[in-house]
Amino acid sequence: MEWFKGLAGRVRREPGSEEDGPDSSSPLLETAQEQRERWRSVYVIYFTMFQMSLGFSIVLTGVWPYLDKLEPGARKEVLGLAVGAHPLGQLVFSPLLGLWANRAGSARAPLLATLALFVLASVLYAELHLTRPYAKYWMVFARFLVGVSSANIAVARSYLSAATLVGERTRAVAVVSLAQVLGFVVGPALQAAVAPLGPGQPYPPPGDFSSPLRLDMYTGAGWINAALGFINLLLFLPWCFKERKIAAREAMIAQGTDNEKEALKALKPDLVSSWTLVAAFFVLVFNFVLLETLATVLTMDQFAWTKRQALEYMGALMSAGAVLACITFALIGPLTRFFEERALLLWGGFLLTGLASVLCIPWGPAPPPLAPADAAEAGGGCPQATQPWCATSRGLTLPQFLAGYACVSVGYSLGVTLIQTIFSKVLGPRPQGVWQGVLTGAGCLSRALGPVFVAAVYARHGPVATFGSTAALTLAALAALRAVYGRLRPAPLGAPGAPGALETRAAAADHELRVLTRDET
Repeated sequence: MEWFKGLAGRVRREPGSEEDGPDSSSPLLETAQEQRERWRSVYVIYFTMFQMSLGFSIVLTGVWPYLDKLEPGARKEVLGLAVGAHPLGQLVFSPLLGLWANRAGSARAPLLATLALFVLASVLYAELHLTRPYAKYWMVFARFLVGVSSANIAVARSYLSAATLVGERTRAVAVVSLAQVLGFVVGPALQAAVAPLGPGQPYPPPGDFSSPLRLDMYTGAGWINAALGFINLLLFLPWCFKERKIAAREAMIAQGTDNEKEALKALKPDLVSSWTLVAAFFVLVFNFVLLETLATVLTMDQFAWTKRQALEYMGALMSAGAVLACITFALIGPLTRFFEERALLLWGGFLLTGLASVLCIPWGPAPPPLAPADAAEAGGGCPQATQPWCATSRGLTLPQFLAGYACVSVGYSLGVTLIQTIFSKVLGPRPQGVWQGVLTGAGCLSRALGPVFVAAVYARHGPVATFGSTAALTLAALAALRAVYGRLRPAPLGAPGAPGALETRAAAADHELRVLTRDET
């Protein structure tokens, strides 16, 4: 529990520590009641980040068998469109929602509107059988709407930056990373949890709306999303979520100025290292989404699993990955006491992620099992008729796949947390809404382009070309980070605009305020 509190930024630090800053208990910053309300709202943001990530990942293992049931014989390129539509909507609407929040001066309205849209889009996904024979188009549209609603991540990150003190921000960003990663890995586990429901009764003819509501192993993901989205919407009502923006007040007090612009004028981020981290984040998310997108298809092709087996086995594997990710998060703090964050990012995060791609390149002595030529549905082996490489490619072994998944579970968890932590430190103690929006956009772009590109490459050229290209991309990102290794740190203490300089002035101002308050009492 103490570890979580420390990660969340609520544990007090000793005066004079590296991240020492104004104590939020100072009455000039906020009262005790305002502090409780501020942190309650921050916790709501954590849940929102978890739920938006879960809304993307919960359908990844089920979208292909669901699509194949709705429209048997659908091409795998449609799978890429269905998965890529979500981040595309997020990418397009993130800046628009950010502009709305800035103009309104409040995060509540954009968040409420997008969560309402999320609930409606999730219900549409669960009711796709009513849209046949055009279900594949409606599936892409439903996933696009979910992506539009999850563009509220940019608003949530912006609010988190405004609602945390300098000394709290790094830990708050780390918890957001944890929430997102857990959302990515818990989603497929929930999909596996509804697999025992089975595929349900055969669909009635198109145009027959006599049984509009269905609950089976495919629609269950949509109903779970809708329920969680409605709960999230309720949490943003005024009874729970109260906006307490403290960062600007902290900067003005620390600088001794009258407005935020003057306080932040001297704070200049390192653009080279910042943009390198953004590009590296793109590559990291690309790799993770790649494996989650292709996992079900890959196992059905390489191990001759049926649809139900793929859902159940991949759900169990991703649950194990979630446990491994949690263990990794718990170890990040102790590890950073012995190793630099930069070193862990490169040799723990990116090297392991690149190794995962290498391990997913088939090394087996025999080709993968071939599906029957007259198979009407996907599953049961590699379909040579639509994927000619099945007859010439080597088969993937199960130990390879399990080792690769373990590597990406650890590597992605390390990488995504440390990138955002280092990114926050490189930017310094300034409002980070715009830059966090850029980082979010990079993740959106990778999730939009990655599945479309990878699904097309896998369907046409097989796993060797797919995972070989991602391994090369990951190693290139590692080399780029190594090239700017010396710049992946805050500016030196005492330098103009450096984080340490601001924190020192902030601590001095707070100490003076405490002395005056004590003298008055």
